[in-house]
Amino acid sequence: MVCAGIETCQPSSVVSSYGQILKSSSVVGGAQAVSLVLGMARTKLVALLLGPNGVGLIGLYDSVIGLTGTLTNLGIASSAVRQVAEAHGSGDAERAGRTVRVLRRVCWLTGLFGVVLTWALALPLSRWTFGNTQRAMPIAILGLTLLLTAISSGQSALVRGVRRIGDLARMQVLSALAGLVISIGLYAWLGERGIVPVFLVSAAVNLGFSWWFARRVPVPVTPLDWQTTRNETLNLVRLGLAFVVSASCSFGVSWLTRSWIQRDFGLHGNGIYQAAWAISGVFGGFILSAMGMDFYPRLTAASQDNAEVNRLVNEQTEIGILLALPGLVATMVFSPWVIRILYSARFGEAAVLLPWFVVGVFGRVISWPLGFIMLAKGAARWYTVSELTWSSLHACFIWGALKVWGLEGVAIAFAALYGACTLGVLWIASRLSHFRWTRQVVRLLVAACAVVAATFMLASFCPLWVSTTVGAPLVLACGLICVQRICLRLGKEHRVTLWVGRVPGVGRWLPV
Repeated sequence: MVCAGIETCQPSSVVSSYGQILKSSSVVGGAQAVSLVLGMARTKLVALLLGPNGVGLIGLYDSVIGLTGTLTNLGIASSAVRQVAEAHGSGDAERAGRTVRVLRRVCWLTGLFGVVLTWALALPLSRWTFGNTQRAMPIAILGLTLLLTAISSGQSALVRGVRRIGDLARMQVLSALAGLVISIGLYAWLGERGIVPVFLVSAAVNLGFSWWFARRVPVPVTPLDWQTTRNETLNLVRLGLAFVVSASCSFGVSWLTRSWIQRDFGLHGNGIYQAAWAISGVFGGFILSAMGMDFYPRLTAASQDNAEVNRLVNEQTEIGILLALPGLVATMVFSPWVIRILYSARFGEAAVLLPWFVVGVFGRVISWPLGFIMLAKGAARWYTVSELTWSSLHACFIWGALKVWGLEGVAIAFAALYGACTLGVLWIASRLSHFRWTRQVVRLLVAACAVVAATFMLASFCPLWVSTTVGAPLVLACGLICVQRICLRLGKEHRVTLWVGRVPGVGRWLPV
């Protein structure tokens, strides 16, 4: 037993589980932090080189290619994580080798299908997105990125499935560094004409990184005929189609949103939206990334034991909130300064959208652990219906909010969506695994919601000097309390607790 101060003593296995969550989050979070710094530099320089119009154009191309890729990849890369995790956990080397070989074949086929479909739909995609056919050729050329991305995603799925978190983190950092160098070089040279080359070169470099790290995973050589390939592919596609629906809905809503903004506010409005959207997910992003990389495979391995599933989800929810909350609060408090630092004064209007987006990201941090229950249990129908419901609701919210509140309405719709989504996913989780939040999680949720609400009011309705003066101590206090609560869950003997205790002025304050 390890006693964590003012909390009741917890079994060492529970403390170990908290430690595993924190370890994976810290590794992924560390990579995310480095990627964040590189991404901030890239964002700042791209904003200066291209301005709001160029940033908006990048977002439009990204949504078009993202939607097409989602429709053609059959969700193979995502469903493969579950298949690889199961095969790897079973200890059956032949099954693991067969799964990986099938995955690689299917990724080539879906990638080629994506290229052909993009070429065929280039004209209508340009017309629907931009109102004319002038962008059809760039869209057709960008279709080549779908093949490169499909192969790269398959390699990454292998690394994720066997939970090589360190390699995933290295891959992320290298991709961010390459993206910075490629983007700045080509945009400085070509301006807006460099957008398409940046997409292509970045996809090729990411494929190289994924191949390098995937080749380090030992994969047994197993015989594989086409009949076996067909059967294994069907297993991948069954859950993969649910991912297709989910991702198609997500990219579809993104495409609709940018198209509606383009219609009413032009490329400038899209640039403002893109800036606020990108910044809002910074501090929640590393938590959500860690869930996909480590938590999902771990939950899949325990999917037949409801008690264990519920325990893992509750623990992930606690650690996720404690890690993300200080950053989310800081983003709201300093939103005008963050916009100017990361972009420029020309993006100042994005500061109005940012607090609403942060509220929505907070809802994501709460609801995502619950959503993974459906994936871990392979509940494809539940997952498909829920994603269709949330996306339809989101599109309706955006359509109405744009008419009432203008560009700010897009952010308001996002916050409203995740309020509804959290309640809906909680109900689904209760049906699938009899899930309930523990009292400890409920108390944490109430306190965190109160902090987020107070910070939102401060950032949205007070003058800048007031919100900054009052908000800075609030951010500091929130950070210290969250660190304290993490240490309480890890136990006084954990190395993180010991390290924090040695920080001058902090050791005495931590009651562990």
